[in-house]
Amino acid sequence: MNSSADNSFSFFSRIRLFRRTMASSRHLRLVAGVACVLLVLFLVRPFDSPEILPTAPRPHGSPPLAEPVLLQPSPSSRRKVTFKPSSFDWTKVEQHFPVELKHKLPTGAPKPQKPVQHDFSHYVHDPVTRNRQKAVRAVFERSWNSYKEHAWLRDELAPVSGKGKTTFGGWGATLVDALDTLWIMELWDDFYLAANAAAQLDWQNTTETAANMFETTIRHLGGLLSAYDLSGEQALLDKATELGNMLYMGFDTPNRMPGFWLNFEDAKRGVQVAGTNDPSASPCSLSLEFTRLTQLTGDQRYFDAITRITEFLERTQNESKLPGMWPKLINFREERVDGESGFTLGALADSLYEYLPKMHALLGGLSPQYEKMHRAAMDVVTKHMLFRPMLPVEEASKHDILFVGDAFAKSDRIDRVAEGQHLTCFTGGMFGLGGKLFDIDEHVAIGERLARGCGWAYDAFPTGVMPEIFNMVPCGGSWDAPCPWNEERWKAEGSKNLKKGFASARDTRYILRPEAIESIFLLYRMTGKEDLRDLAWQMFESIVNATETELAYSAISDVTVKGPTTKMDSMESFWLAETLKYFYLIFSPPSIINLDEYVFNTEAHPFLRPKP
Repeated sequence: MNSSADNSFSFFSRIRLFRRTMASSRHLRLVAGVACVLLVLFLVRPFDSPEILPTAPRPHGSPPLAEPVLLQPSPSSRRKVTFKPSSFDWTKVEQHFPVELKHKLPTGAPKPQKPVQHDFSHYVHDPVTRNRQKAVRAVFERSWNSYKEHAWLRDELAPVSGKGKTTFGGWGATLVDALDTLWIMELWDDFYLAANAAAQLDWQNTTETAANMFETTIRHLGGLLSAYDLSGEQALLDKATELGNMLYMGFDTPNRMPGFWLNFEDAKRGVQVAGTNDPSASPCSLSLEFTRLTQLTGDQRYFDAITRITEFLERTQNESKLPGMWPKLINFREERVDGESGFTLGALADSLYEYLPKMHALLGGLSPQYEKMHRAAMDVVTKHMLFRPMLPVEEASKHDILFVGDAFAKSDRIDRVAEGQHLTCFTGGMFGLGGKLFDIDEHVAIGERLARGCGWAYDAFPTGVMPEIFNMVPCGGSWDAPCPWNEERWKAEGSKNLKKGFASARDTRYILRPEAIESIFLLYRMTGKEDLRDLAWQMFESIVNATETELAYSAISDVTVKGPTTKMDSMESFWLAETLKYFYLIFSPPSIINLDEYVFNTEAHPFLRPKP
């Protein structure tokens, strides 16, 4: 990295060079020309010119990381970030069910990976795209400034009433979740303001008796780690490590499977146990964050903890009622997966599957079980869960789309339910990533059709926004078979109040979710298809129009209404962490957060990937 004092010449270096050259009158004319050039350089390239982001410090023996292409603040824009330790040190608490560390990060050079990102070598950042990028940033700034004014250090802003909310321990969820977005958008002053506040959070300072293991990991731990990866600010890694030590206590159960909650007093007393009916995504979506923490600190405890869960998943993958997948709810205490008949890529299970190809990427391809599990699970998904909506001929000719539903295992068959969720829109990106990493072209194509399906669903409602949960009239037979329009079936099963293709909108809310733009962004970066950016802009405008309040933007209760929407006075932290980040990135130059350099956690926090 070059500091500003090293950029070209400092002012005084230029003066000294000028004087030395002047000693030779024979070259006076040449000197005059050089002086003019240097003066121009000095005027147009001041001391505080931006630099390329440095790679953050690495523990000894860690694999090399990709070199990110991101601007960082000028020296004058930097601020001191001071770490303040929490008032309680969780490393002093006894482990009541201690284990020897038997799992360490895989050693050796990372394997060469298939490119994930499209070749954008001829990319031009045109004025239309630049203006769209600025518009997204303006919406982010409006939301962030209202949070600063009305809910600073609280978990969330209530964007109608202007109050603060405590929803995740009172540890500034929005502040921590938005750190990397602030950096990516080059909002340096706000980044350092927030980073300094985050580095002084006290995990002991909460009115709650327990922490949600999943949410605290993906939002707080993930947010701190990503902000460190981008900025190199040591105080953020120190705070992430402190939080990691607290969350590590959640694994202190008889079988080292964490429960849904980290109950603080139970952890101190050594009476925690794993759940018997917990969402499968909860313990099984901690792997990316704990692995990254081990990569950055060299402390193998975190990786050992999550690898025990990985081993459980690998061992039980074919023991469920739908072999190849894990059910929505799992008995982690007895380590059984055969008690539940419902299977989904939506709520309760989603990020379990999302993290399989992402862990392969984060570990540099050195842990083959993640590819193995991903391939087996996606084989089941394509067979039993993908579906096409039955659309009129003209509509179907314009939109080659897919959705993913649920499956229920019966004694004699597998029933597919054509229910869509906004949450399952992430599957487009998941299929795309797995297809790219593992060289499965069909999966990239499936991912694109899933992403476009969610974009189509946005446009299908009067507000231009997709609801939380909806049901569709599916095509009969396989998702890749011909699907003729059947008017009689539509009249019997379809909704007369919704666009043809829909049977119902079971949950009409939109809560500022990111999953649709997430997949559209990822598939744009993977395929380079420009029309995906036009689709994203249409979605962005619709969301802003439907959710805007006097202060910021709010979840709405009903996307099916024509006219003004009813605001729910809720703005979850993922609005700033995920939704607006993905909208900003799709309109940014593709070198910003290159998919071959970073992998996102489920809260859109980018972690640096190792490079061969």
